[in-house]
Amino acid sequence: MTSRPPSLPDASLPDVSLPGGSPEAPAPRVPLTLLHLDDHLAVIDKPAGLLVHRTTLDAHEDDAALQRLRDQLGRPVWPVHRLDRGTSGVLVFALQAEVASQLGVALSERLTHKRYLALVRGWPAQDRGTVDHPLARDPELPSAGQPMLDAQTHWECLQRFTVPVSTHPQFPDTRLSLLACEPVQGRRHQIRRHLKHLAHPIVGDANHGKGPLNRTLAAHLGVQRMWLHALTLRLQHPVTGAPLTLEAPPGPEWARWLPPAAAR
Repeated sequence: MTSRPPSLPDASLPDVSLPGGSPEAPAPRVPLTLLHLDDHLAVIDKPAGLLVHRTTLDAHEDDAALQRLRDQLGRPVWPVHRLDRGTSGVLVFALQAEVASQLGVALSERLTHKRYLALVRGWPAQDRGTVDHPLARDPELPSAGQPMLDAQTHWECLQRFTVPVSTHPQFPDTRLSLLACEPVQGRRHQIRRHLKHLAHPIVGDANHGKGPLNRTLAAHLGVQRMWLHALTLRLQHPVTGAPLTLEAPPGPEWARWLPPAAAR
């Protein structure tokens, strides 16, 4: 990539406040955006910060995509795969249990293709590459004693940036990059852990990123989120056999990072 990375002056950033206000005030439950709906599948654009389903790990949280979509459609739904709470984008639900099972097999046998956008710390030395690094099954536990699972993630650097805010005492500016990532498997936190292994952690990743950088950039940008977005998912329809390409356009907060032709 030969073009000079753009610098983002303070004046180019919108005057947006960080989420706050009364902790008792619940966020409004707006209808989920449907990307695809037929007799067998419902595909949504999951907002960042929304759980896929309720879990004992977040026992205090009663809002989740599964329950919200079920209420929106007025029928049961089954999650086919998962996205981390902080990740936005394409999320597939089945409308019958057997369809969920079929798609689960397709995912496990790598018959689908996923593409993500990630905003990361630093500038990769190369424009593209593959992280080939085994991962422990459970990222929440120490790796020692766990089975190590085969994992590869292809990545490509789309843009490089210089942000005029210091997140390290030795540097007056902060370098960021926009990456496209394509995981071969679907290990838990695969992209997040692989980009940490690459020394380019995702901005806003509380588990695998850098806390001081995350806090400083959240305040500077006026956006509090993990910058990972499930952009596209290609698969074969489990009932009709037709090829499906499902796409969730990045939200408006991504506009400043996207190449001009891709900005929406």
